[in-house]
Amino acid sequence: MSAVLRILVVDDDPQMQLAVQTTLGRAGHKVTCAANGVAALALLEKQEFDLIISDQRMPEMTGQELLKLTTERWPELPFVMITAHGTINQAVEAMQLGAADFITKPFSAEDLLRIVERVTSTENKEARTNSRRSGKGKPIITNDPVMIRVLEIAEAVARSDATVLIQGESGTGKELIARLIHTSSPRSNQPFVAVNCAALPETLLESELFGHEKGAFTGAQTRKIGKFELAHGGTILLDEISEMELTLQAKLLRVLQEREVDRVGGRDPVSVDVRVVATTNRNLEQMVKNGEFREDLFYRLNVIPITLPALRERSGDVRLLVNHFMKQFLGKNYQPLPEEVMTALEQHPWPGNVRELQNAVERAAILSRGRVPSETDFLLTRRLTDAIEVTVEQHNCETEIERPKVIRSGMTVHDMERELILETLRSTNDNRTQAAKLLGISIRTLRNKLNEYRKEGYFE
Repeated sequence: MSAVLRILVVDDDPQMQLAVQTTLGRAGHKVTCAANGVAALALLEKQEFDLIISDQRMPEMTGQELLKLTTERWPELPFVMITAHGTINQAVEAMQLGAADFITKPFSAEDLLRIVERVTSTENKEARTNSRRSGKGKPIITNDPVMIRVLEIAEAVARSDATVLIQGESGTGKELIARLIHTSSPRSNQPFVAVNCAALPETLLESELFGHEKGAFTGAQTRKIGKFELAHGGTILLDEISEMELTLQAKLLRVLQEREVDRVGGRDPVSVDVRVVATTNRNLEQMVKNGEFREDLFYRLNVIPITLPALRERSGDVRLLVNHFMKQFLGKNYQPLPEEVMTALEQHPWPGNVRELQNAVERAAILSRGRVPSETDFLLTRRLTDAIEVTVEQHNCETEIERPKVIRSGMTVHDMERELILETLRSTNDNRTQAAKLLGISIRTLRNKLNEYRKEGYFE
């Protein structure tokens, strides 16, 4: 750090005052200490400061009360809140009240200096000013109180560099929240790089994340820059982090701790400055207990946990979403659905969540062919005793794809599902993307089902 900063440290613990003052002083900064918020306000009236670092819990005036007063009177003055371990709600509330960042006890000297440097940078000051603008819009359509709270948390913590772990079922919008965090952050003008940890085997995923040098392995004919390096200055999304193998988890942990990557076959580490957001549709805490996920990596990722509710838990949003997607797919031809159709949609459990709902609406828009969609156009229920044959007219395509018949009575649900999936694949000439879309499931779910059927011996 080249600039000398005037920093006000507010803490009622003399030992904490001394530790912070010593760390910042060794870095060349001028540090003034106050034992409580009242004393801090008195100093602010008399002196100019470049940064405030305050504990959250103090007598006479809490850190949050001090934060409210300082953001009202000195809105451009960065404020870093010191919070206790595990008090995520306090950290989030501090960010919502205008804190530039927070740091959780216990913290290292390196952590403190990194935050000080970041929140006082020119780029961060500009981002804090711009964050006060309105009209950015929300990436998720909702009136649900829980989801609204999720959006508030995401936008609040975006201003920090804290690692975020987003948990939720498939189709709930985890990547949308990750992108919201990035676009609301000081890194919004830098890269957003997403990596699907479930899409590649361990050997390829390591090279994808960290890069490799020429000749590192057979086929490595040139140097490859990994996703962490490509995301330098911005945000990296580690999608479905629960699918990462244990050996690679150890290497990822080192990257998060040291902020540097080792390319496969490389000799020297490469420093990276990235904000990490991870997503999972599995229970990582249970995976830790089962020995399937590293405990130390879990705690490193779980700094800010965000859990997205399933669509069945926010059924009041179904009507909003249906109308939104109908307008999206039908445009000016959109007509309101009959109330009995909308009621049926609201009562459907939506195991695939918003993604399933979107696919169902798109199918209905295609199948209705200009008329108001009926309940059967959404293909929400299928009777095992009936044969179902549906012809789907594809967008911008004159060819027709015949939806397979869902065979005969006496079949188990498992058999029916398997036959539907395999026949849909055949009808699309093994186009998995198209088949998954017709089936209303994700590519990943389709791939897992096919692996299951392969093990059962239904095809090679």
